[in-house]
Amino acid sequence: MPVDTKAATDRLMRFLSVEGVTGQEAAIGRELTAALKESGVPAKAIRLDDANTRIPVPTETGNLIVDLPGRGALHNQPRIMFMTHMDTVPLCAGAKPKKSGRKIVNEAKTALGGDNRCGCGVLVTLAAELAKQKLDHPPITLLFCVREESGLYGARHVKLDELGSPAMAFNYDGGSASNVIIGAVGADRWNVEIFGRASHAGVAPERGISSTMIMALALADVKAGGWFGKVVKGKSQGTSNVGPVTGGEGRPAGDATNVVTDYVHVRGESRSHDGKFFKEITKAYKAAFEKAAKKVTNAQGKSGKVKFKAETDYFPFRMKDNQPVIKRAIEAVSAVGGTPNVRTANGGLDANWMVRHGVPTVTFGAGQNEAHTIDEWINLDEYDRACALAVQLATMR
Repeated sequence: MPVDTKAATDRLMRFLSVEGVTGQEAAIGRELTAALKESGVPAKAIRLDDANTRIPVPTETGNLIVDLPGRGALHNQPRIMFMTHMDTVPLCAGAKPKKSGRKIVNEAKTALGGDNRCGCGVLVTLAAELAKQKLDHPPITLLFCVREESGLYGARHVKLDELGSPAMAFNYDGGSASNVIIGAVGADRWNVEIFGRASHAGVAPERGISSTMIMALALADVKAGGWFGKVVKGKSQGTSNVGPVTGGEGRPAGDATNVVTDYVHVRGESRSHDGKFFKEITKAYKAAFEKAAKKVTNAQGKSGKVKFKAETDYFPFRMKDNQPVIKRAIEAVSAVGGTPNVRTANGGLDANWMVRHGVPTVTFGAGQNEAHTIDEWINLDEYDRACALAVQLATMR
């Protein structure tokens, strides 16, 4: 189906210009609502859910949900869903998008926000083209999730009955429009509090218990054991990373160089396509911190203590190749001139939670490149193909 690519690009530039870092999606939600109405979607078909009231971190607004009734010969077919996320990583704050040939680049030294303003542009363009061309299609739900970048919270806390119980879903996130992503890793998000004992580092260092040294020993142990970065143990593979190290709530770890550090807070993650193996990675970190705490003692023989907590952010999945959602995806990619690249992803996707909710979900890219970096750019040829792909998926018989 032909798509008005100029209008699609104009929408994308419009959305890229609206700041909406993770947890602060109210403004982009309003802009998407306005654009949907301008595209012919009735106001009564657009609403926000209350997922933000169930998300355990401050979130301005709920997920944006749009109901499009079926039309024509396909009006009574099973409902399908198109989804994306409307938040960006914090590095995107202050982005200044600029067209440069068949690319969109950034005039500011920030990330651009193509992840995932591209997905937003695709979904609004889909609604606009269905209305403008009066195309036959089944009932459709559009879902714009909040807080994907900080833990897939919007997809995790959406209520399935608010989505109309779709038979399948198509998620737009990063990369090429020809990518047919049918699986993704699972991940633990962990944090550890390290409790030492403060003492004057020049007068009586022997009375102190250094939380910093406990952390250093633990991380050295993890690295030596092969549990940091890319992790390969026999046939099992995964990754891990150590993130922010602070004194808690953004404070520095330690107040001065002449005081033995008595508290350090460390956050990190463990990932794998194997649901058991990312738990093994997390266990290795826990054991290392506990071991290090016992090693660091003061002159009185007292040792440090740790409090280690882990939570599964999302579960791994890999759909079977013969599922209808995958067959439809492959056929549609081919129909718009692409070569289907069926693969799995090493990052978490909103699809992780949708599949967990019981909705088979395939993820495509929409032209995003170098996401989460200041080198981010958008390939407009891929974005146009992603828009055409959405229309194809929605109208296939």
